[in-house]
Amino acid sequence: MKKQETVVISVGGSLISPPQGIDTVFLKKLRAFVESHVSRGYQFVIITGGGATARNYQSAGRKVSDVVTEDLDWLGIHATRLNGHLLRSIFRKYAAPALVKNPESPVNKNKPVIIAAGWKPGFSTDYVAVKLAQKIGASRVVNLSDIDYVYDKDPKKNKSAKPIKDISWTDFRKLIPKTWDPGLSSPFDPVAAKEAETLKLEVAMINGAKLGEFQKYLSGKKFIGTKIT
Repeated sequence: MKKQETVVISVGGSLISPPQGIDTVFLKKLRAFVESHVSRGYQFVIITGGGATARNYQSAGRKVSDVVTEDLDWLGIHATRLNGHLLRSIFRKYAAPALVKNPESPVNKNKPVIIAAGWKPGFSTDYVAVKLAQKIGASRVVNLSDIDYVYDKDPKKNKSAKPIKDISWTDFRKLIPKTWDPGLSSPFDPVAAKEAETLKLEVAMINGAKLGEFQKYLSGKKFIGTKIT
């Protein structure tokens, strides 16, 4: 079967491990979605976030001791890797056997699914997604999270926040913090955003609970979400 495209997916940890525990309903839907597209010739590079697992460990560390930023980052990184091993197990039939932990190392491109996780302190999984897109030669990254759109203001704090459907990297970067910090709440890591702009990547922000919108995006149709170019 002719290979159609390699798509990089950055899966927010809140979708895999929300506060109430591992979301197996979401994981079953993601598995079905990926498998159906693999059968059509797509290849997926999936990077996993840390979710509540990361935040729980980071919070525990802060409560017990004055944990330094580097160690907080490592706690988050190991949480992403635990989630990554979960997905590699779920996709065992299709996935490369080794979890990608360093986007600068050689990557086994021969499998239809490649699973990756956190790298090292100072770099988010969004950044790993961008660097892997560059290495693999993918032109677009899909960021699955628990929101429908990027907003012009924080919708949790401002009821007047308006959804954004299309935005340039220049304008998007004005909406987010300037620097990366462990546990940062931002639609996309600022360091990764700068790198994506340099590489001229297209990033689609889509609600992971609505994989039908992901399908529309791949098909070139209008979708609920935000496209950054």
